[in-house]
Amino acid sequence: MAMLQQAWLYILNNPLQFAKAAGVHVSLSVCALSIAAALAIPAAVWLTRRGGAVALAGINAANIGRTLPSLAVLALVMPVLGTGFAPSLFALTLLALPPILINAYTGLREVDVDVIDSARGMGMTMGEILRKIELPIALPVIFAGLRTAAVQVVSGAVLAAFIGGGGLGDYITAGIAMMSMHLLLVGAVPVTLLSIGADALFAALQKRLTPKGLQAT
Repeated sequence: MAMLQQAWLYILNNPLQFAKAAGVHVSLSVCALSIAAALAIPAAVWLTRRGGAVALAGINAANIGRTLPSLAVLALVMPVLGTGFAPSLFALTLLALPPILINAYTGLREVDVDVIDSARGMGMTMGEILRKIELPIALPVIFAGLRTAAVQVVSGAVLAAFIGGGGLGDYITAGIAMMSMHLLLVGAVPVTLLSIGADALFAALQKRLTPKGLQAT
């Protein structure tokens, strides 16, 4: 408890420095998640249309990506892109891609074929079927992937401090280097709260955006 009080006092005494670090952390997380979703969901749609060996290769590649440790991804990016915000953003986007892609692909593949055939029989185009039937039905599974990716990105953004990306990870690395528990908590506690908040936010969005007929009772 005393350490938490010291951490809180540090934040109160250094509000601008803390706000800047928190802002960088949130910016990294939001940008990485947004870019990953913008890439992964259309890619999942494309893979469902292609099917066969192409889809299998894409999903296997995504599964391999899920096994890579966060620090390893940052280490692989650093020799190519250097250090700073941009390499950190690139690495975090790579971390967010697999869960979103796999869940989006799974959700779209699970849409009942009979429903799609009925929509075709009613004269709907492929684009209309995607927007009005496939994506709404797949939405709960897609949001599950987004929730997983959001938590991974927020927690993984801590490691951006190792390649000069900034964020709340700076406090954690400084706390470890200086053997200062309260300084470590200045970074660790807000990151934990951000991860919990991100998960709760996407859970709320999932419930709000999922059609009522598809919500669990």
